[in-house]
Amino acid sequence: MDVEELLSALDPDQRQVAENLRGPLVVRAGAGTGKTRAITYRIAHGVLVGAYEPNRVLAVTFTSRAAGEMRSRLRDLGAHGVQAQTFHAAALRQLSYFWAHAVGGPMPQIQESKVGLVAQAAGQLGIGVDRTTIRDLAAEIEWSKVTLTGQENYVEKARATGREGVAGQTLESIGRLIAAYEEAKSARGVIDFEDILLILIGIMAERDDIARQIRHQYRYFVVDEYQDVSPLQQRLLDHWLGERRDLCVVGDVSQTIYSFTGATPSYLRDFRKRFKEASEIELVRDYRSTPQIVDAANRVIAPGRLEGAVKLQAQRPSGPAVAYHDYDDDDAEAKDIAKKILALQEQDVPLSEIAILVRTNSQSQAFETALGDAGIGFVMRGGERYFSRREVREAMVMMRSYARSGVESTMPEAVREIVTQLGWARKAPKNTGAQRERWEALNALVTLADDIAEVREADLAGFVAELEERASMQNAPTVEGVTISTLHAAKGLEWDAVFLAGMSEGLMPISLAETPEAVNEERRLLYVGITRAREHLFVSYARARSASGRGNRKRTRFLDGIWPETENISRATRNRRRAKDAALEFELNHPDDLRLLESLKAWRKAQSAEERKPAYLILVDRVLMNIAAAKPTTIHELGKVKGIGTMKLDQYGSAILQIVDAS
Repeated sequence: MDVEELLSALDPDQRQVAENLRGPLVVRAGAGTGKTRAITYRIAHGVLVGAYEPNRVLAVTFTSRAAGEMRSRLRDLGAHGVQAQTFHAAALRQLSYFWAHAVGGPMPQIQESKVGLVAQAAGQLGIGVDRTTIRDLAAEIEWSKVTLTGQENYVEKARATGREGVAGQTLESIGRLIAAYEEAKSARGVIDFEDILLILIGIMAERDDIARQIRHQYRYFVVDEYQDVSPLQQRLLDHWLGERRDLCVVGDVSQTIYSFTGATPSYLRDFRKRFKEASEIELVRDYRSTPQIVDAANRVIAPGRLEGAVKLQAQRPSGPAVAYHDYDDDDAEAKDIAKKILALQEQDVPLSEIAILVRTNSQSQAFETALGDAGIGFVMRGGERYFSRREVREAMVMMRSYARSGVESTMPEAVREIVTQLGWARKAPKNTGAQRERWEALNALVTLADDIAEVREADLAGFVAELEERASMQNAPTVEGVTISTLHAAKGLEWDAVFLAGMSEGLMPISLAETPEAVNEERRLLYVGITRAREHLFVSYARARSASGRGNRKRTRFLDGIWPETENISRATRNRRRAKDAALEFELNHPDDLRLLESLKAWRKAQSAEERKPAYLILVDRVLMNIAAAKPTTIHELGKVKGIGTMKLDQYGSAILQIVDAS
């Protein structure tokens, strides 16, 4: 593959990223704009032209799944040997190598869960805890470590950042717990995941010889999802870099949804303040979602737009209008969503391309019941891990044996032969339940084998190696079934059809979001949810929890001005608005005013047909009447017309002024 052949697969902005081989470089990439494509092609381009030695490139991601996907893409592009790791995996690899030389003796065991140590520390301090309390306290200890907040300054920093005591404990009590936790950890001779980064930072700070070796090994860095970096991760990145500037960071401040864990968008937002010579490229072409979905996403985030955020530009053809629904209660919402899923299935939308996204795990039960009653298979994001399933483990064992046997057959044929022995058939069983789940798990192996064979040559041994790597990264292949997921867990994923359910005040934003910063993060979370959808987006909420409950819920404030005004309003309110509109229309008694109003309505009708969405989503009658009465001649004057917001002004301002001018 030559350079032009490689880069011809990119759009102009992505190509600019791929051609900019020397850092520092900051890429501000909106949802669906192909950021992973851009940075993997950048690495492949650098390797192809000899600018990078593959084993000296370190691409850092935030999840094992993303790291696995990036390695797979790089292999497909011929960039073998490039390291794509999470911060923790890369740090652990380096720490394991240098431990004996820097510290001596065997490396301590890594404590995968803090729960036992937190319970022990709490007991020593006389703090009564249950399972939920322990999890909350463990999360607070983790926050203190990733924000580089020690026990001695925890109370001051926690108070300054607006944090309050958790699990009924004061900040002072939690400060003492942090110290007791560290003592309990030392007494057991173990370390936790944050210690991996902290210890490596300490070694690099104290041992120049080790720091030089690490910096010699890795010379070119790429960090994906940079808006989610924590102070601890940034400190390690600084040590990896030293005085060098070969750093490319990619992110989107509008997708910052993990501030509660210690992540901060400030490093992305202020990148050019630190690296004044840095190049900056924006990726704004959204290839994932239809114009209707992109418009909804832009409008949700616009009132809380942040410095460094990008406005998406839809690249896909027009699709269905975003659907907004309200229901009497949660069960009615879940049952109707199940019906809509069956309708989508009849339109040939695979179940694996449909997701129900909710704010909290507790909301999932109603949807599990409704989907089960409708005979619709589903998978819970965060449920049983794919590679832990018995049939998958058995298939991998048989594949290893088959690969050693020397039997000649293509990789996809061999995979089919093996999974057939485990109960797979070309046609899916009609019944749901365990048998269907087993078939879906095995069929995912068949599909993955076909997908890999399409893009590169691979034998069965290579396929097994791919599965083993995916298992270590928990990068599971797609399993057929509707996905039920929280909005946080859906980050980084996408589907053809998405149902955003339970979008009411108290859930979106969550009732715990009491500060302006917390509310803005909830707005960004809704933005992330919207941008998971490619073609179909359904947004809904229920007015009451149960059929016998009081219908006092209100839809989320984040959809003000977006949710269709003709829905979810009382008859009395509609009558008052009609009377007000009639009074205004009566005032437009001059023939020229009425002709202008009719011209505006004709324009709206044509615009509605072009955008394939209801006319009232363009501009409601009341606003058109206001325009006809005011007859503005400039954008400034039009902006003063009641009912015209910034988004409408940007979209339709020029066209409206032309109509007024021609009247």
